Amino acid sequence: MTETSVAVSTPAGLAEGWPERLQTEFELQYMTALKDYLKARKQQKQVIYPHSRDWFRAFCLTPFDKVNVVILGQDPYHGPGQAHGLSFSVPKGVRTPPSLQNIYKEIQSDLNLPIPAHGCLESWAEQGVFLLNSVLTVEDGRAASHQGRGWERFTDAVIRRLSEDGQHRVFMLWGSYAQKKGQVIDSKAHLVLKSPHPSPLSAHRGFLGCKHFSQANEYLQNQGKAPIDWSVPA
Repeated sequence: MTETSVAVSTPAGLAEGWPERLQTEFELQYMTALKDYLKARKQQKQVIYPHSRDWFRAFCLTPFDKVNVVILGQDPYHGPGQAHGLSFSVPKGVRTPPSLQNIYKEIQSDLNLPIPAHGCLESWAEQGVFLLNSVLTVEDGRAASHQGRGWERFTDAVIRRLSEDGQHRVFMLWGSYAQKKGQVIDSKAHLVLKSPHPSPLSAHRGFLGCKHFSQANEYLQNQGKAPIDWSVPA
């Protein structure tokens, strides 16, 4: 049975390659239901992070064909001023969250790069690192509050397209949640790197020391692609 389609346009500002690949997804009924839910929560005076202009920021900064690395997160940060549409990233001026601190520690150990002074990862996104959360919105102070509303189905479709349409991408799957979500990825066409999550609760179980960043660059260079500059400019 074919799901009902409705006239819903893709968000404005998506980078090249995304609109034509996502249009049919936005037209499906579940996305309309998700949009209606988010609108209703706003009308109920719930504060939603990130701001609606940043829900699809990852798709605006990284063109589809330029995606060389995918770092999969779970939920946006649920504190004021933290989430801005990129997994693990926070705007400049916001304290670097613990998971990102551990990511920086691993990069320092792996590549001998200095610990950045802030947590804004836009420079990665502009180089082809697609910083995707599984769920793209959350309510203030309520972790996982928008899980099960449709975002997971949408981001599953995104990951499937990234796997099927293109090759030689690197997928970094940290933690059991990301690894389960990444089961649709063709590991013969891409490099899939797995480790525990970088959160303080699990980073010491194998994330620290995983050397994913040097492995990613080695793989990209072997495929004739430019390595990622994992340093973060001030």
